[in-house]
Amino acid sequence: MNNDELYIKRCIELAQKAIGKTYPNPLVGSVIVHNGKIIGEGYHHKAGENHAEINAINSVEDKSLIPESTIYVSLEPCAHYGKTPPCALKIKELGFKKVVIGAMDSHDKVNGKGKKIIQDAGIEAVSGILEKECIQLNKRFFTYHEKKRPYIILKWAESGDGFLDKDFQPTAISNSLVNQFVHQLRADEHAILVGTQTALTDNPGLTVRNAEGTNPVRILIDFDLKVPGNFKIYNNEAPTFIINNKKEGTENNIRFIKARKENFLQDLMNALYQEQIQSVIIEGGSYTLQQFIKEQLWDQAIVIRNEGLKLENGTRAPHLNSKPYEIKTFRDNTVSFYLFNK
Repeated sequence: MNNDELYIKRCIELAQKAIGKTYPNPLVGSVIVHNGKIIGEGYHHKAGENHAEINAINSVEDKSLIPESTIYVSLEPCAHYGKTPPCALKIKELGFKKVVIGAMDSHDKVNGKGKKIIQDAGIEAVSGILEKECIQLNKRFFTYHEKKRPYIILKWAESGDGFLDKDFQPTAISNSLVNQFVHQLRADEHAILVGTQTALTDNPGLTVRNAEGTNPVRILIDFDLKVPGNFKIYNNEAPTFIINNKKEGTENNIRFIKARKENFLQDLMNALYQEQIQSVIIEGGSYTLQQFIKEQLWDQAIVIRNEGLKLENGTRAPHLNSKPYEIKTFRDNTVSFYLFNK
């Protein structure tokens, strides 16, 4: 690994500290290096606050070193005025010697403009360092802007013999260690979705309880509004979208969004794109998960298995036609991770 890669890797590490907190902005980390020594570091904490580059610049004690320093940033510096002025202009104004960029920003407001401002100012700019890793870091952001839909994660827990429950009744499948992992997953993603059946059977709250973090936006697919208003999903602990074909409108933290049954997944994707939802965990049940699998509409799948548990009868687990890229063991449970590839 050369030096440029080493420093971009550090940018990625810094950026990851804010997973789940920066929506609708991407995760970005930045490092400032003078004569082979890091003199400043920063990352973007949350939307509306300073970008990574500014936090890194502010952390430099001796500002006179900046014109002889290189600034590393995991994503192309922004070129537009949003809640904060463009970072590319700040880099130009301070006159860094060199700028090293992980991935270019495909967002139409940036897309090469940041790098161009820097180069036009006579500052050397290099991009595409650990590009794959930097794109992976912002898989949610890139999917949202390029595919005009959220990054989709399918998730379920199944018994060793491939059932989601015993005799169609709610059944605990995963252990406490996995439950902690699942709550962290909720905190890391933007939204979480369940279908009518799961809401009626399990009455889930879909909040983050056993981990640090923000509650995700809850999405309930309930065409005929069968789920009673006193169920947990209607409480005020998180913003909630109810996808249905009866009504539109907002009541406190509840948003009713109309969709058609026939083309429902496309309607759903459009609605979530309009609402700026960048990632969503599909938590079930089986029918809902199977819809996404059938339409090949997913990016990642996380399958929890309790090998020793045999349920013999109940709801069959969905079937994925791919091989996991990673399997983690949590005591007597395994968690397999899949990526969608055409």
